[in-house]
Amino acid sequence: MTGPEEAGSIAGTVAVETTFVAGGWESTEHLALLCVSAMTAAAGRTAERLAADAEVAVLFTDDAAARDLNRRFRGLDKATNVLSFPAGPPVAGRSGPLLGDVVLAYETVQREAGGLGLGLEAHVTHLIVHGFLHLIGYDHETDKQAVAMERLETSIMRDLGLADPYAI
Repeated sequence: MTGPEEAGSIAGTVAVETTFVAGGWESTEHLALLCVSAMTAAAGRTAERLAADAEVAVLFTDDAAARDLNRRFRGLDKATNVLSFPAGPPVAGRSGPLLGDVVLAYETVQREAGGLGLGLEAHVTHLIVHGFLHLIGYDHETDKQAVAMERLETSIMRDLGLADPYAI
């Protein structure tokens, strides 16, 4: 990957590397800090013990790259807002050191934010939280999993002073 990179930490336990490679992403430094803030809040709301040297990479890209990744790794030939690629299978109660990658697609994220009447920053925050939760083992494949994950996301967004993303 190429492009400007920023790094941060989550409560001293997780390093966050952000890379901007495509799309119309602006305020890259601000988005890098937003990633740290969102993941800090998410980590604080989960019972997950993160390894002391845990790492997450966040890739800000465009729809074309997200579509390619989605096709290659999920068999879905379409762009999507966020993709999560855990570094390995979750181990109950502990994650790390490498948690995995979160990928955001600019055009889809921007279109969704506008369609929901949200600012781009609020929608990106939700997607970062959502992606992070996938990295540490949360999912929404069943109704029960979806309800639990959505409740957790709502709590995290409230902690960040943002609206319930599922009430919009």
